[in-house]
Amino acid sequence: MRIFTSALFAGAVSLAAIAAASAQDVPAGYPADYASTIEAAKGEGKVVIYTSTDIAQAQALLDAFTKKYGIPIEYNDLGTNGAYNRAISEAAAGQVGADIVWSSGMDLQMTLAADGYVEEYESPEKANLPEWADYENMLYATTVEPIGMIYNTSALPKDKVPTTHADLAKFLEGDAALKGKVATFDPEKSGTGFLHHTHDVVADADGFWTLAKAMGGAGVRTYSSSGSMRETVVSGENVLAYNIIGSYALDWVKSTPNLGVGFFTDYTAAFSRVAGITKDAPHPEAAKLFVDFMLSKEGQDALASGGLPSVREDVTAGLNVKTLNDTVGGALKPIALDDTLLEFMKPEKRVGFFKEWQAAVAR
Repeated sequence: MRIFTSALFAGAVSLAAIAAASAQDVPAGYPADYASTIEAAKGEGKVVIYTSTDIAQAQALLDAFTKKYGIPIEYNDLGTNGAYNRAISEAAAGQVGADIVWSSGMDLQMTLAADGYVEEYESPEKANLPEWADYENMLYATTVEPIGMIYNTSALPKDKVPTTHADLAKFLEGDAALKGKVATFDPEKSGTGFLHHTHDVVADADGFWTLAKAMGGAGVRTYSSSGSMRETVVSGENVLAYNIIGSYALDWVKSTPNLGVGFFTDYTAAFSRVAGITKDAPHPEAAKLFVDFMLSKEGQDALASGGLPSVREDVTAGLNVKTLNDTVGGALKPIALDDTLLEFMKPEKRVGFFKEWQAAVAR
């Protein structure tokens, strides 16, 4: 777990000055009374975030928010499972610590909302988001990030890289040299990996299980993070890694000569980092202010500048949902924030998936 607290702005400011500054800070198109939200948020003193997003990718967003509003941020990087488990355990104890849970575990976030741990809040920025990026004014998609494959370019030339899921399965089945040199997420240890794999089941169940068996035949190695897979592919320990976080990979290849990234032409799924305000949040107005800023063009520009593609089409500081689609070859299919995400959170479905997964990759 890593905790970051943004710097406090020094100096006492009168209430009148705060109110005047708050009125000036109201974004265009927001309700006239939004100044009271800003003033109340400043009075609450800070905002607490439980997240799975590495501080390096979030830093520009955090800095921009604190610079604009002078509100410090307590940033707790707990991982997908850690953020979820801590949120529900604190709620059960009546000691809610987080104002916002911001996680790439879309299914875990949906479970928090379905089980009553998330506050309803209609952001003024909602109209600027795609329809798939909002769940009943409780959860908001803040990024759109492709799921793809990385490979060692010294061991696998670009023209040999499979371009569909079916081609990847055939490739693994037909090349004995790949034995023990294929990586993917461990869905039992990684919430991100569980989401990526189970979404493949939803998209094409037969195709996924054929690929899973091919990975098993190739002696697949499983990992708990994209970063750990990257290290093994760069070193040559593995030749390729499947279902990794593509936004990270697009950044990695800029500075790593022997690393390549590939996306699929049949479909390239894309996940989102999802934000929700916790029920009984200790700093509810600051939470609203941060969510709104995160979804605004200013906040989305900050995220995109850190390598996290924007859900908005008007962002220019980095990739946005439209330019990302062009980058990955035109087959981008964002995972929608809807009840489908709850399907594999049902105990019987979850257990069934793990059993089938273990049988497929056993060697």
